[in-house]
Amino acid sequence: MGAAVVLLVALLCAPAAGELERLEHPAKNDGSLSVLVVGDWGRKGTYNQSRVAEQMGKVGEQLDIDFVISTGDNFYENGLTGTDDQAFEQSFTDIYTANSLQKPWYLVLGNHDYRGDVLAQLSPVLQKIDSRFICKRSFIVNAEIVDFFFVDTTPFQLKYWTHPKDDHYDWRGVAPREKYLANLLKDLDVAIKKSTATWKIAVGHHTVRSVSDHGDTEELLQLLLPVLQANGVNFYINGHDHCLEHISSKDSPIQYFTSGGGSKAWRGVYQPNEDNLEFFYDGQGFMSLQLDHSQAEFTFYDVDGNMLYQYTRSSLMKTGDLHASGFATEE
Repeated sequence: MGAAVVLLVALLCAPAAGELERLEHPAKNDGSLSVLVVGDWGRKGTYNQSRVAEQMGKVGEQLDIDFVISTGDNFYENGLTGTDDQAFEQSFTDIYTANSLQKPWYLVLGNHDYRGDVLAQLSPVLQKIDSRFICKRSFIVNAEIVDFFFVDTTPFQLKYWTHPKDDHYDWRGVAPREKYLANLLKDLDVAIKKSTATWKIAVGHHTVRSVSDHGDTEELLQLLLPVLQANGVNFYINGHDHCLEHISSKDSPIQYFTSGGGSKAWRGVYQPNEDNLEFFYDGQGFMSLQLDHSQAEFTFYDVDGNMLYQYTRSSLMKTGDLHASGFATEE
């Protein structure tokens, strides 16, 4: 708690920092947008990564997706060794081969990515190998009706700095932690305040709320969540826990979605938290998100492409109901 207080003070006193990089991705002609979300996947096709990829291709074609979001841990176990690491093609290019997935991929870094050469994963050299791969630390993707705020969450977790065990984390461009986080939070606050999009969605690797193995991330609850809540962010999407889940906040409209089932899963851990668990699947799969001006529709799929759960929220949100069928709507 003491470290969090120090960081909050640093945030208040920090000098003005640079703006977050903003990328533009047009919506469809009718103003709608369809994306797939997958996380925790890069295992050279093993642990059902290839099967998940195959189903992503099928759903991607059905929905005519515009792009793919990765919630991090793109390359196991220890990121990339360099821009010439064959794991890039073995875990990405050679796996996600469906025509529907030949769209931009917007990616954040996970903690396993930080255990390798982070600068290599951020390098434009990888885009020369596969132009789909757009990985940055923290940035914005504007798709007209929605602003996606991608947040670099790994540096928030103090244990990676103080108790890394046998792991090495590549903190180049990040250290010192307090200054990096203070600037990031300030930039994020400014960017969200400027947003005029119908939907505001934050994307990070680490959980804010989760009932699975990693559980809640205290540093994000203390430091990131207040910024999201104060600025009316609708949804927070993450990976890190290797499962699919939807949790609704008891004290704000924000909804939490975990899509971390891109490969290895089935951890067998369930630990309730203070918020409302709407859906939990301790297995492999991915998520789709369909947006227009009036509603947002989230759908979870398993490794066989079966639809597991669907949640719809109106942009005019007033009340919420969870139906016995497992399909949720809010209007």
